Amino acid sequence: MDARDVSDAGDTGGGLLSIGVFARRVGLTPSALRFYDDCGVLRPARVDAATGYRWYAPQQVDRAVTVRRLRAAGLPLVDARAVLDDGPDEARRVLTEHARRTRRTAVAAEAAIEEVLRELPVAARRADAWVGAAELASAVRQVAPAAASGEARARFPVLGHVLVELTGQDVRLVATDRYRLAVRVLHTERVTGGPTQVLVPPEELVSAAAWALRLPEVRITVEDASARLSGEGVDSGRELPVADGAYPSYRMVLDGMPPVTTRLIHDRAALAEAVREAAGREAAFVLDDGTGGPEPTRVVRTGPPVRLAFDPSVLLAALEAGVGPDVLFEVSSSYGPVVVRSADQGTFTTLVMPVRSAPDPPS
Repeated sequence: MDARDVSDAGDTGGGLLSIGVFARRVGLTPSALRFYDDCGVLRPARVDAATGYRWYAPQQVDRAVTVRRLRAAGLPLVDARAVLDDGPDEARRVLTEHARRTRRTAVAAEAAIEEVLRELPVAARRADAWVGAAELASAVRQVAPAAASGEARARFPVLGHVLVELTGQDVRLVATDRYRLAVRVLHTERVTGGPTQVLVPPEELVSAAAWALRLPEVRITVEDASARLSGEGVDSGRELPVADGAYPSYRMVLDGMPPVTTRLIHDRAALAEAVREAAGREAAFVLDDGTGGPEPTRVVRTGPPVRLAFDPSVLLAALEAGVGPDVLFEVSSSYGPVVVRSADQGTFTTLVMPVRSAPDPPS
Protein backbone atom coordinates (compact mmCIF):
# COMPACT_ATOMS: atom_id res chain seq x y z
CA MET A 1 0.00 0.00 0.00
CA ASP A 2 1.54 3.35 -1.07
CA ALA A 3 1.29 6.68 0.72
CA ARG A 4 -1.89 7.75 -1.16
CA ASP A 5 -3.63 4.49 -0.22
CA VAL A 6 -2.75 5.12 3.41
CA SER A 7 -4.12 8.68 3.16
CA ASP A 8 -7.49 7.51 1.89
CA ALA A 9 -7.82 4.95 4.63
CA GLY A 10 -8.94 7.51 7.23
CA ASP A 11 -6.97 8.98 10.13
CA THR A 12 -3.62 8.29 11.71
CA GLY A 13 -5.07 6.79 14.81
CA GLY A 14 -4.26 9.99 16.66
CA GLY A 15 -7.36 11.84 15.43
CA LEU A 16 -5.73 13.39 12.36
CA LEU A 17 -7.43 13.16 8.97
CA SER A 18 -5.67 12.21 5.78
CA ILE A 19 -5.59 14.80 3.03
CA GLY A 20 -8.14 12.85 0.98
CA VAL A 21 -10.63 12.50 3.83
CA PHE A 22 -10.14 16.10 4.91
CA ALA A 23 -10.57 17.34 1.33
CA ARG A 24 -13.92 15.55 0.99
CA ARG A 25 -15.10 16.85 4.37
CA VAL A 26 -14.40 20.53 3.60
CA GLY A 27 -15.28 20.55 -0.11
CA LEU A 28 -11.77 21.17 -1.45
CA THR A 29 -9.51 19.09 -3.64
CA PRO A 30 -6.23 17.62 -2.36
CA SER A 31 -4.38 19.75 -4.92
CA ALA A 32 -6.04 22.89 -3.54
CA LEU A 33 -5.03 21.90 -0.02
CA ARG A 34 -1.43 21.44 -1.16
CA PHE A 35 -1.55 24.89 -2.78
CA TYR A 36 -2.94 26.53 0.36
CA ASP A 37 -0.18 24.83 2.40
CA ASP A 38 2.48 26.19 0.05
CA CYS A 39 0.94 29.68 0.36
CA GLY A 40 0.74 29.50 4.14
CA VAL A 41 -3.04 29.91 4.22
CA LEU A 42 -3.89 26.45 5.55
CA ARG A 43 -0.98 24.48 7.01
CA PRO A 44 -1.55 20.77 7.75
CA ALA A 45 -1.36 19.66 11.37
CA ARG A 46 1.41 17.18 10.51
CA VAL A 47 3.54 16.29 7.52
CA ASP A 48 5.00 12.77 7.32
CA ALA A 49 8.79 13.16 7.40
CA ALA A 50 9.35 10.09 5.21
CA THR A 51 6.63 10.51 2.57
CA GLY A 52 5.83 14.23 2.78
CA TYR A 53 2.19 13.35 3.16
CA ARG A 54 -0.11 15.90 4.84
CA TRP A 55 -2.48 15.24 7.75
CA TYR A 56 -5.12 17.60 9.13
CA ALA A 57 -6.83 18.03 12.49
CA PRO A 58 -10.64 18.09 12.82
CA GLN A 59 -10.30 21.54 14.38
CA GLN A 60 -9.08 22.85 11.00
CA VAL A 61 -12.39 22.12 9.26
CA ASP A 62 -13.90 25.56 10.00
CA ARG A 63 -10.84 27.39 8.66
CA ALA A 64 -10.76 25.25 5.53
CA VAL A 65 -14.47 25.86 4.85
CA THR A 66 -13.94 29.59 5.30
CA VAL A 67 -11.04 29.48 2.85
CA ARG A 68 -13.26 27.70 0.33
CA ARG A 69 -16.03 30.29 0.72
CA LEU A 70 -13.63 33.22 0.42
CA ARG A 71 -12.06 31.81 -2.72
CA ALA A 72 -15.52 31.15 -4.21
CA ALA A 73 -16.19 34.86 -3.67
CA GLY A 74 -13.04 35.66 -5.66
CA LEU A 75 -11.01 36.95 -2.72
CA PRO A 76 -7.25 37.07 -3.40
CA LEU A 77 -5.16 34.92 -1.09
CA VAL A 78 -3.46 37.89 0.52
CA ASP A 79 -6.88 39.23 1.51
CA ALA A 80 -8.06 35.78 2.58
CA ARG A 81 -5.15 35.60 5.00
CA ALA A 82 -6.11 38.98 6.43
CA VAL A 83 -9.70 37.84 6.96
CA LEU A 84 -8.53 34.65 8.66
CA ASP A 85 -5.72 36.01 10.81
CA ASP A 86 -5.95 39.79 11.34
CA GLY A 87 -9.00 40.08 13.57
CA PRO A 88 -12.69 40.85 12.96
CA ASP A 89 -12.28 44.59 12.31
CA GLU A 90 -9.73 44.03 9.54
CA ALA A 91 -11.82 41.15 8.19
CA ARG A 92 -14.87 43.44 7.88
CA ARG A 93 -12.81 46.13 6.16
CA VAL A 94 -11.28 43.70 3.67
CA LEU A 95 -14.60 42.00 2.87
CA THR A 96 -16.48 45.29 2.50
CA GLU A 97 -13.87 46.67 0.12
CA HIS A 98 -13.84 43.43 -1.90
CA ALA A 99 -17.64 43.56 -2.21
CA ARG A 100 -17.45 47.15 -3.49
CA ARG A 101 -14.68 46.26 -5.91
CA THR A 102 -16.65 43.26 -7.18
CA ARG A 103 -19.74 45.38 -7.80
CA ARG A 104 -17.71 47.98 -9.70
CA THR A 105 -16.10 45.27 -11.81
CA ALA A 106 -19.47 43.66 -12.57
CA VAL A 107 -20.98 46.98 -13.64
CA ALA A 108 -17.99 47.78 -15.86
CA ALA A 109 -18.07 44.31 -17.42
CA GLU A 110 -21.80 44.55 -18.14
CA ALA A 111 -21.36 47.96 -19.76
CA ALA A 112 -18.48 46.70 -21.91
CA ILE A 113 -20.44 43.62 -23.01
CA GLU A 114 -23.50 45.69 -23.92
CA GLU A 115 -21.34 48.10 -25.93
CA VAL A 116 -19.80 45.24 -27.92
CA LEU A 117 -23.23 43.67 -28.44
CA ARG A 118 -24.57 46.91 -29.85
CA GLU A 119 -21.66 47.07 -32.32
CA LEU A 120 -22.01 43.48 -33.57
CA PRO A 121 -23.53 43.08 -37.03
CA VAL A 122 -27.17 42.04 -36.86
CA ALA A 123 -28.05 39.09 -39.07
CA ALA A 124 -31.80 39.34 -38.43
CA ARG A 125 -33.35 42.53 -37.07
CA ARG A 126 -35.49 40.73 -34.54
CA ALA A 127 -35.29 40.26 -30.82
CA ASP A 128 -37.59 38.42 -28.44
CA ALA A 129 -37.66 38.55 -24.66
CA TRP A 130 -39.96 36.75 -22.24
CA VAL A 131 -40.87 38.51 -19.00
CA GLY A 132 -43.46 38.08 -16.28
CA ALA A 133 -46.66 39.93 -17.20
CA ALA A 134 -47.13 41.29 -13.68
CA GLU A 135 -43.54 42.53 -13.64
CA LEU A 136 -44.05 44.25 -16.99
CA ALA A 137 -47.22 45.95 -15.75
CA SER A 138 -45.37 47.15 -12.63
CA ALA A 139 -42.53 48.53 -14.74
CA VAL A 140 -44.91 50.38 -17.05
CA ARG A 141 -46.70 51.89 -14.03
CA GLN A 142 -43.39 53.17 -12.71
CA VAL A 143 -41.84 54.45 -15.94
CA ALA A 144 -44.65 55.70 -18.20
CA PRO A 145 -45.57 58.74 -16.05
CA ALA A 146 -42.05 60.11 -16.54
CA ALA A 147 -42.62 60.59 -20.30
CA ALA A 148 -43.09 64.19 -21.42
CA SER A 149 -46.65 65.47 -21.81
CA GLY A 150 -48.42 68.66 -22.89
CA GLU A 151 -46.19 71.48 -24.06
CA ALA A 152 -42.99 69.52 -23.39
CA ARG A 153 -44.24 66.64 -25.55
CA ALA A 154 -45.18 69.03 -28.35
CA ARG A 155 -41.78 70.66 -28.20
CA PHE A 156 -39.79 67.42 -27.87
CA PRO A 157 -41.93 64.69 -29.47
CA VAL A 158 -39.39 61.93 -28.87
CA LEU A 159 -39.62 62.52 -25.10
CA GLY A 160 -43.35 61.84 -25.26
CA HIS A 161 -42.55 58.15 -25.69
CA VAL A 162 -41.21 55.29 -23.62
CA LEU A 163 -38.02 53.67 -24.83
CA VAL A 164 -38.40 49.88 -24.90
CA GLU A 165 -34.90 48.44 -25.14
CA LEU A 166 -33.98 44.77 -25.57
CA THR A 167 -30.29 44.65 -24.73
CA GLY A 168 -29.69 40.97 -25.48
CA GLN A 169 -29.54 40.32 -21.73
CA ASP A 170 -32.56 42.10 -20.26
CA VAL A 171 -35.40 44.50 -21.08
CA ARG A 172 -35.30 48.17 -20.08
CA LEU A 173 -38.06 50.73 -20.04
CA VAL A 174 -36.89 54.35 -20.04
CA ALA A 175 -38.76 57.65 -19.97
CA THR A 176 -37.82 61.26 -19.29
CA ASP A 177 -39.39 64.71 -19.45
CA ARG A 178 -35.98 66.42 -18.87
CA TYR A 179 -36.73 66.96 -15.18
CA ARG A 180 -37.13 63.31 -14.27
CA LEU A 181 -35.55 60.18 -15.72
CA ALA A 182 -37.08 56.78 -14.91
CA VAL A 183 -35.35 53.49 -15.76
CA ARG A 184 -36.67 50.03 -14.94
CA VAL A 185 -34.72 46.85 -15.73
CA LEU A 186 -36.74 43.68 -16.31
CA HIS A 187 -34.91 40.39 -15.91
CA THR A 188 -35.89 38.01 -18.69
CA GLU A 189 -36.88 34.37 -18.55
CA ARG A 190 -35.47 33.95 -22.06
CA VAL A 191 -34.00 36.30 -24.65
CA THR A 192 -33.01 35.89 -28.28
CA GLY A 193 -31.50 38.43 -30.64
CA GLY A 194 -30.82 42.03 -29.83
CA PRO A 195 -29.82 44.57 -28.95
CA THR A 196 -32.63 46.68 -30.38
CA GLN A 197 -35.04 49.36 -29.26
CA VAL A 198 -38.30 51.10 -30.17
CA LEU A 199 -40.23 54.16 -29.01
CA VAL A 200 -43.78 53.50 -27.82
CA PRO A 201 -46.40 56.07 -26.73
CA PRO A 202 -46.89 55.70 -22.97
CA GLU A 203 -50.69 55.41 -23.19
CA GLU A 204 -50.36 52.56 -25.67
CA LEU A 205 -47.85 50.79 -23.44
CA VAL A 206 -50.14 51.15 -20.42
CA SER A 207 -53.05 49.64 -22.36
CA ALA A 208 -50.91 46.78 -23.70
CA ALA A 209 -49.52 45.98 -20.24
CA ALA A 210 -53.07 45.76 -18.88
CA TRP A 211 -53.96 43.36 -21.72
CA ALA A 212 -50.93 41.21 -20.91
CA LEU A 213 -51.99 40.70 -17.28
CA ARG A 214 -54.21 37.81 -18.37
CA LEU A 215 -50.98 35.90 -19.05
CA PRO A 216 -48.40 34.59 -16.59
CA GLU A 217 -45.63 35.41 -19.08
CA VAL A 218 -45.51 37.73 -22.06
CA ARG A 219 -43.18 37.79 -25.05
CA ILE A 220 -41.92 41.15 -26.26
CA THR A 221 -40.97 41.05 -29.94
CA VAL A 222 -39.16 43.85 -31.73
CA GLU A 223 -38.61 43.39 -35.46
CA ASP A 224 -37.35 46.21 -37.66
CA ALA A 225 -39.66 49.16 -36.85
CA SER A 226 -42.45 47.16 -35.20
CA ALA A 227 -43.18 45.74 -31.78
CA ARG A 228 -45.78 43.45 -30.27
CA LEU A 229 -46.73 41.54 -27.14
CA SER A 230 -47.86 37.92 -27.30
CA GLY A 231 -48.11 34.86 -25.13
CA GLU A 232 -49.20 31.27 -24.88
CA GLY A 233 -52.92 30.65 -24.65
CA VAL A 234 -54.02 33.66 -26.74
CA ASP A 235 -54.83 33.54 -30.44
CA SER A 236 -53.36 36.90 -31.33
CA GLY A 237 -50.94 39.31 -29.78
CA ARG A 238 -51.07 43.01 -29.16
CA GLU A 239 -49.38 45.32 -31.66
CA LEU A 240 -47.51 48.32 -30.28
CA PRO A 241 -47.36 51.48 -32.39
CA VAL A 242 -43.82 52.77 -32.63
CA ALA A 243 -42.37 56.15 -33.53
CA ASP A 244 -39.28 57.28 -35.37
CA GLY A 245 -36.58 59.26 -33.66
CA ALA A 246 -33.31 59.02 -31.77
CA TYR A 247 -33.80 58.79 -28.01
CA PRO A 248 -31.34 60.66 -25.76
CA SER A 249 -28.50 58.56 -24.39
CA TYR A 250 -29.77 57.85 -20.89
CA ARG A 251 -26.72 55.66 -20.27
CA MET A 252 -24.43 58.68 -20.54
CA VAL A 253 -26.48 60.39 -17.85
CA LEU A 254 -26.34 57.40 -15.52
CA ASP A 255 -22.68 56.65 -16.18
CA GLY A 256 -21.74 60.30 -15.75
CA MET A 257 -23.21 60.59 -12.26
CA PRO A 258 -20.56 61.71 -9.74
CA PRO A 259 -19.98 59.66 -6.59
CA VAL A 260 -22.75 59.73 -4.00
CA THR A 261 -21.90 61.85 -0.95
CA THR A 262 -25.12 61.64 1.09
CA ARG A 263 -27.85 59.04 1.38
CA LEU A 264 -31.24 59.71 2.99
CA ILE A 265 -33.83 57.04 3.76
CA HIS A 266 -37.34 58.42 4.36
CA ASP A 267 -40.69 56.93 5.20
CA ARG A 268 -42.16 56.97 1.68
CA ALA A 269 -45.84 57.37 2.60
CA ALA A 270 -45.17 60.14 5.14
CA LEU A 271 -42.92 62.01 2.75
CA ALA A 272 -45.43 61.70 -0.11
CA GLU A 273 -48.17 63.12 2.14
CA ALA A 274 -45.93 66.07 3.09
CA VAL A 275 -45.21 66.76 -0.59
CA ARG A 276 -48.93 66.57 -1.45
CA GLU A 277 -49.74 69.14 1.21
CA ALA A 278 -47.06 71.47 -0.16
CA ALA A 279 -47.95 70.97 -3.83
CA GLY A 280 -50.88 73.38 -3.84
CA ARG A 281 -49.25 76.21 -1.92
CA GLU A 282 -45.46 76.00 -2.38
CA ALA A 283 -43.38 76.53 -5.53
CA ALA A 284 -40.67 74.28 -4.13
CA PHE A 285 -40.51 71.50 -1.57
CA VAL A 286 -37.41 71.49 0.64
CA LEU A 287 -35.97 68.11 1.45
CA ASP A 288 -33.63 67.72 4.41
CA ASP A 289 -33.07 65.51 7.43
CA GLY A 290 -36.25 66.69 9.12
CA THR A 291 -38.76 65.98 6.36
CA GLY A 292 -41.16 63.06 6.24
CA GLY A 293 -42.74 62.88 9.67
CA PRO A 294 -42.48 64.22 13.17
CA GLU A 295 -40.27 61.45 14.46
CA PRO A 296 -36.49 61.80 13.90
CA THR A 297 -36.18 58.04 13.48
CA ARG A 298 -38.16 58.27 10.23
CA VAL A 299 -35.09 59.69 8.49
CA VAL A 300 -31.74 57.94 8.30
CA ARG A 301 -28.78 59.86 6.86
CA THR A 302 -25.27 58.81 5.94
CA GLY A 303 -22.86 61.49 4.80
CA PRO A 304 -22.96 65.28 5.28
CA PRO A 305 -26.29 67.12 5.77
CA VAL A 306 -28.13 68.33 2.66
CA ARG A 307 -30.99 70.71 1.87
CA LEU A 308 -32.52 70.40 -1.59
CA ALA A 309 -35.54 71.97 -3.25
CA PHE A 310 -37.75 70.14 -5.74
CA ASP A 311 -40.79 70.90 -7.83
CA PRO A 312 -43.46 69.22 -5.64
CA SER A 313 -45.28 67.62 -8.59
CA VAL A 314 -42.08 66.12 -9.98
CA LEU A 315 -40.93 64.77 -6.61
CA LEU A 316 -44.40 63.40 -5.82
CA ALA A 317 -44.50 61.51 -9.12
CA ALA A 318 -41.15 59.90 -8.29
CA LEU A 319 -42.37 58.89 -4.82
CA GLU A 320 -45.64 57.45 -6.13
CA ALA A 321 -43.75 55.37 -8.69
CA GLY A 322 -41.82 53.61 -5.92
CA VAL A 323 -42.75 50.51 -3.95
CA GLY A 324 -42.26 49.49 -0.35
CA PRO A 325 -42.29 51.53 2.85
CA ASP A 326 -38.99 53.35 2.36
CA VAL A 327 -37.51 55.64 -0.26
CA LEU A 328 -33.79 56.18 -0.75
CA PHE A 329 -32.27 59.48 -1.94
CA GLU A 330 -28.70 59.38 -3.25
CA VAL A 331 -27.24 62.88 -3.46
CA SER A 332 -24.06 63.70 -5.36
CA SER A 333 -24.33 67.50 -5.33
CA SER A 334 -26.76 70.29 -4.51
CA TYR A 335 -27.37 71.12 -8.18
CA GLY A 336 -27.16 67.81 -10.09
CA PRO A 337 -29.77 65.06 -10.48
CA VAL A 338 -30.69 63.12 -7.35
CA VAL A 339 -31.32 59.37 -7.49
CA VAL A 340 -34.69 58.49 -5.94
CA ARG A 341 -35.44 54.82 -5.58
CA SER A 342 -37.20 52.28 -3.44
CA ALA A 343 -34.78 51.27 -0.73
CA ASP A 344 -35.43 47.58 -1.42
CA GLN A 345 -35.78 47.53 -5.23
CA GLY A 346 -32.60 48.05 -7.19
CA THR A 347 -34.13 47.44 -10.64
CA PHE A 348 -36.00 50.77 -10.71
CA THR A 349 -34.13 54.08 -10.72
CA THR A 350 -35.48 57.61 -10.96
CA LEU A 351 -33.35 60.72 -11.38
CA VAL A 352 -34.97 63.97 -10.25
CA MET A 353 -33.53 67.43 -10.88
CA PRO A 354 -33.61 69.90 -7.97
CA VAL A 355 -35.07 73.28 -8.90
CA ARG A 356 -32.44 75.13 -6.86
CA SER A 357 -30.25 74.74 -3.79
CA ALA A 358 -32.36 75.26 -0.71
CA PRO A 359 -31.19 77.99 1.66
CA ASP A 360 -30.06 77.08 5.12
CA PRO A 361 -32.72 77.51 7.79
CA PRO A 362 -32.44 80.65 9.92
CA SER A 363 -30.29 80.13 13.01
